[in-house]
Amino acid sequence: MPEFLGVSHVDLTVRDVLASAEWYSTLFGLVTLMETDEPDRTSRVLFHPGSKLAISLGTHPTNDGTPFDETRTGLDHLSFRVRDRAELEAWVARFDELGVHHSGITDAPYGSVVVFRDPDNIQLELFVSA
Repeated sequence: MPEFLGVSHVDLTVRDVLASAEWYSTLFGLVTLMETDEPDRTSRVLFHPGSKLAISLGTHPTNDGTPFDETRTGLDHLSFRVRDRAELEAWVARFDELGVHHSGITDAPYGSVVVFRDPDNIQLELFVSA
């Protein structure tokens, strides 16, 4: 069977590229790799040096501005893995510092998670396995 090496990037459709790029950059310490402004799409590609993950944020002129809803077909949520529960606690403190609404840490037999949402209501989480 052919193999793949991991996740190259995640591409999210947002309502306001500049506002979302600022939010993701401030929260996660992402750096801008590329900016495109074309008639059918405006995007910013952001990069996380530690994990090597790229997050592309794009908007389309046909976007009607409806917020994300994980109950529709498509993406449910995006989960970022963290090292341990202490790291989750540090993230909760960061969220509180930045005014990012979050679920607090939820512990389950399979691991611990903090759920939060971006400005477009895209459900995100930080997760550590048990």
